[in-house]
Amino acid sequence: MHRSRDILRSLIVVVLCAIPVGAAIPSPDPYANETPQQRDQRMRWWREARFGMFIHWGVYSVPAGIYKGKQIPGIGEWIMFNAKIPVAEYEQFATQFNPVKYDPEQWVLLAKEAGMRYIVITSKHHDGFALFDSQASDWNVVKATPYGKDLLRPLAEACQRHGIKLGLYYSQAQDWTNPGGGVCGQKWDKAQEGDMDEYIRNVAVPQVREILSNYGPIAILWWDTPCGMTRQMADQLIALLALQPGIIHNNRLGGGYAGDTETPEQYIPATGMPGRDFEVCMTMNDTWGYKSYDQNWKSTQTLVRNLIDIASKGGNYLLNVGPTSEGLIPEPSVQRLREIGAWMKVNGQAIYATTASPFRRLVWGRCTKKVLQGRTILYLHVFDWPKDGRLVVPGLRNKAISANLLADGRSLACQQDQDGMIIQVPTGPQDPISTTVVLEIEGKPVVENPPIRQAKDGTVRLDAIDAIVHGTQMRYEQGHDRDCLGYWTDPGDWAEWEFELSRPGGFELRLDMASLGPSAVQVTIGDQTVAVQCPATGDYGKFVEVKAGQIQIQGPGRTRLIVRAVKDGWQPVNLRRITLVPR
Repeated sequence: MHRSRDILRSLIVVVLCAIPVGAAIPSPDPYANETPQQRDQRMRWWREARFGMFIHWGVYSVPAGIYKGKQIPGIGEWIMFNAKIPVAEYEQFATQFNPVKYDPEQWVLLAKEAGMRYIVITSKHHDGFALFDSQASDWNVVKATPYGKDLLRPLAEACQRHGIKLGLYYSQAQDWTNPGGGVCGQKWDKAQEGDMDEYIRNVAVPQVREILSNYGPIAILWWDTPCGMTRQMADQLIALLALQPGIIHNNRLGGGYAGDTETPEQYIPATGMPGRDFEVCMTMNDTWGYKSYDQNWKSTQTLVRNLIDIASKGGNYLLNVGPTSEGLIPEPSVQRLREIGAWMKVNGQAIYATTASPFRRLVWGRCTKKVLQGRTILYLHVFDWPKDGRLVVPGLRNKAISANLLADGRSLACQQDQDGMIIQVPTGPQDPISTTVVLEIEGKPVVENPPIRQAKDGTVRLDAIDAIVHGTQMRYEQGHDRDCLGYWTDPGDWAEWEFELSRPGGFELRLDMASLGPSAVQVTIGDQTVAVQCPATGDYGKFVEVKAGQIQIQGPGRTRLIVRAVKDGWQPVNLRRITLVPR
């Protein structure tokens, strides 16, 4: 043992001496020298897929959110951490993990029916339990459960049979059971003590090598929670990607590696993530791992519209299921996936291989597009059907080639006016969730953002998404009960709106705001400035309308409104809307 170590040290010295002084040490990242063209080719299938299935499955499905007769708050797969269950006690749950109803063929076919193009499954989550036969740790499904069979192999084989790409999630740093694994917080059991370097070297590295070597083509490696990961640790893991040429990995490895994809979790970034591929991962209810009592299911309408919204921003949707300890995907998940699939069967071409919308805002829905040789197809996803039969595509200046309903191909008349392209649509939608109108135009989209105009009743509505933001922190925020200007932590940041006023006069100024405050802002129009007090609402997602007094606007035409922080005693404010109501 010591002799082998001496030989290894000698070899390392020889290798290091062979590197010229001042020369850069080659990166272990197999994509370190990848060209943009090579990257585009590697990412192509993923960018075209747009929709995948996340599967969180493991021993945590046995307690299913309940420990010692009590419902444990938090997500199901974190029950060991949240309840501070001792290692030896938690390991006993494995004796009840016997997924005899597991049918990977059905899982893959369900994903395919839903319109999903890939699957990512938790090969090992934070509790350290492996769904595969590992030689690096006996804490795995083959050695620690009555089931005694590898769960990944039949899933990998089913994916290959049905043309579904397979990705593997692996918690490389956080491990609550194998000694030395990171905990992302305090340890609660002496059995967790150990050296993290040894854990990475003796458990994480060998297990990642196993999952990348033993299950055929692996399309994605989904790292998670890089607690305590150093560059040296990450180097050992990223080098293993070479075992699967072309594999895609995310931004959660740690050690300074950016990965291929950003991973916004449980929210949709309001304006996408320009310059970066991103994948929104979300649950159907409130948990990833199975919890027996979590019945807070999102509607099919919400799930489909999430998919559309994400695609319209240029991202992918990774939608989760949490199977039971018997190996069954909960029926509410199955039902929703089949309903999503029914919508995708009609509208899939408006999702797959599309790119982000050219429009800043569409009041009636979302847009995805395909840019072809000399022309562009705009897929208009209409959530709120126009009652007057006029679908306004704002600011679009291209010449139309054709317009039709995707579901039945029915042709639609369209024409240009000052507001953009006007499409004449039937009196009602074909699908209450989202009806797709296909608009084909010449060339690449040319969009002029139309001005904000005064409504027929004289009201001027200035929404957060229409603001021009100045500064370093403030930005438009969406999701989690947000549709506002948020992250206003720097009182030097400010925002402005420009709008077209046809009927000047006196207006009441109203602001929709939320703050842990109290706080204050000031609104300026011309030479008038109004100080507005924002009360403490208790939550940044709890908005109140504040009536801030009167303001007079003298003339018609373009008008500019500015909102700034009152710096004395500043507490961050979320601002959803400013409304000018005629007196």
